[in-house]
Amino acid sequence: MFFLLDLVLTGLFVAMGMNSHDSSWSEYPLTVLPFVLALIAAWLLPQVRRAPASLTAGAIVYVITTVGGLALRWAFGDGLSGAFPFVTAAVLAVFFFGWRLIHLAITRTSEKHG
Repeated sequence: MFFLLDLVLTGLFVAMGMNSHDSSWSEYPLTVLPFVLALIAAWLLPQVRRAPASLTAGAIVYVITTVGGLALRWAFGDGLSGAFPFVTAAVLAVFFFGWRLIHLAITRTSEKHG
């Protein structure tokens, strides 16, 4: 379930970027591919699968998906110009840490009242 959340957020990140640049949606599969491959690599690590909602897992997923996705994008011949790497890092940080922080807050609150 948590993998699917990260996957949806990764796809949303790419969709938002493509929409802001009026890109053709026919390019979506090849645009999202580097980030999905990097996300899968992150999720192959036992530390992520063992405690996927932890902030440690979030950090691992964030670093591997951001750096790996950008590296694969460059390797596939796509650009990394301008602010794109910084926007990528910022959006993925909000996405990958955001839901984990919300989950942590809900879990702690329910433990206090449960």
